[in-house]
Amino acid sequence: MTAQLACMVSDIAPGSALRVELEGETGPVPVAVARDSDGRFHALSDICSHGQVSLSDGEVEDGTIECWLHGSTFDLRSGAPLALPATRAVPVYPLTIDGERVLVDVDITLNF
Repeated sequence: MTAQLACMVSDIAPGSALRVELEGETGPVPVAVARDSDGRFHALSDICSHGQVSLSDGEVEDGTIECWLHGSTFDLRSGAPLALPATRAVPVYPLTIDGERVLVDVDITLNF
């Protein structure tokens, strides 16, 4: 597959995230599209690797997203867990801005 329309740039304010569901090779993929406080966009799995809850409902701050349930934080660029109780990274997906469109490819992961 290729990159798909996830949302529009104007749909996400700096310091927030939006849950979208995109079609992957094996079915629907829940994605958190986040915009950090510097205005940069990121795409990662919307499912916390610890609590199986939506990351897009959490706080976006200083290049991280925090799980609202148990407080784990994840690096927006790498998906790496930065605070317990999470110990596993979440998948990170390639994101492209095309004019006002935010495109994400869920069939490729960029974890480091």
